[in-house]
Amino acid sequence: MTAEKSRFVVSADWLQNELGAKDLRILDASFYLPAQKRDADAEYAGGHIPGAIRFDQDKIADHSTGLPHTVPSPEFFAAEVGRLGISENDLIVVYDGPGLFASPRVWWLFHLVMGAKNVFVLDGGLDGWKAEGRPLETALPAFEPTTFRPNFNPDRIVPLEEMRGIVDSGSLQIADARSAGRFAATEPEPREGMRSGHMPGARSLPSGVFAVNGKFKSLPELRETIAKAGIDLDKPVVTTCGSGITAAIITLALESLGNDSNRLYDGSWSEWGSRQDTPVVTGND
Repeated sequence: MTAEKSRFVVSADWLQNELGAKDLRILDASFYLPAQKRDADAEYAGGHIPGAIRFDQDKIADHSTGLPHTVPSPEFFAAEVGRLGISENDLIVVYDGPGLFASPRVWWLFHLVMGAKNVFVLDGGLDGWKAEGRPLETALPAFEPTTFRPNFNPDRIVPLEEMRGIVDSGSLQIADARSAGRFAATEPEPREGMRSGHMPGARSLPSGVFAVNGKFKSLPELRETIAKAGIDLDKPVVTTCGSGITAAIITLALESLGNDSNRLYDGSWSEWGSRQDTPVVTGND
């Protein structure tokens, strides 16, 4: 990638040249909301990047919370990804269908939370890969189970009670990756039983503004996008979204620009918006 592109993103050309490398692990992390009308498992079965392992974010998760795809314990995570043949020292490339939707969450989980050293996101995703006529396969990859040794960093995750304190005090910047309509409460939440609006003090930074045709914007473009939302790159940021998936797109942008004082509210709006004891405001402010 060029000097003006994120160091955490790799091109399709690069990945195709690396196919078959011994330490390469490719993860299909596709995930879709019902409104997107796409079936991630069916698409994987119909044709995936050669060697790609299906990584289901709702299966490798903490199932005790009642919330979608919550970060699992490091022990559970290590056991599950070890069974998939993935170690913390492998070269891990994560992709999803559109390019920059669900893959940054798995990049965040492996790299920033669980401590895997070399984790990257595929620019353009599977849709771009297919559009360029690159190779696909339907066979399941055969990797020997291995050991994943996590270096767990719980400080990257913001739990509910701490999020309450952040909102009440206004002590940290909050960047919300949901659409502008959901943020302002001019359109409903896609999940039932949730209030519309946003946390007091949050800034709207919709996840769709970070990519063009599934490809991550250049560093100068990312910097401009974040500045326009009123986020100061020199100060800590908490990222949030609907359920903790697209918040990681903002995280990826922040890390790419050198802001490593960012954290992700894992429960996000699935938790905050479904409760009656959390403050919610509407409009664009």
